[in-house]
Amino acid sequence: MGGTGPAPKDPSRRARRNKDAIPQTVLRFEHAEAPELPDFRIERDGDLVEFVWPERTREWWQMWIDSPQAEHLGSADWQYLLDTALIHARLWRGDLTAAGELRLRVAAFGATPADRARLRMVFAEADGADGGSGRSGGPSARERYGQLRMMPGGKAGEGKAT
Repeated sequence: MGGTGPAPKDPSRRARRNKDAIPQTVLRFEHAEAPELPDFRIERDGDLVEFVWPERTREWWQMWIDSPQAEHLGSADWQYLLDTALIHARLWRGDLTAAGELRLRVAAFGATPADRARLRMVFAEADGADGGSGRSGGPSARERYGQLRMMPGGKAGEGKAT
């Protein structure tokens, strides 16, 4: 038995087809382990000196390693984040011009609640927070309104609830 309403339009006659103008490329995902912050030398006043990561950048790096996003990062993502760690280090050494670039880069990884919402990221724990009942913990609609009945003689939408 068919549904109610008119039959759907022939797909060839639809005005909007919502097709991508450019076909999507599907890549095989390969999980990559986070690299350690590297030891390296930088040139300072004509001499090569050991680069020292600010403690705050070391803590920041560990935060990304421990983050839920880490399980979805490939090797290219970790390399990009490693370059971002250098920008983080610049900021924590007092170079405030690095702040804008740092903000843009960490937004791509879902650093803030707004970034995660834009990237359509949600935490899996929220799925099980209600114990699998599908309820928020408050009374259900049936519990709130189950005792309401239509008055005799009333039509749907016209009667008064008791």
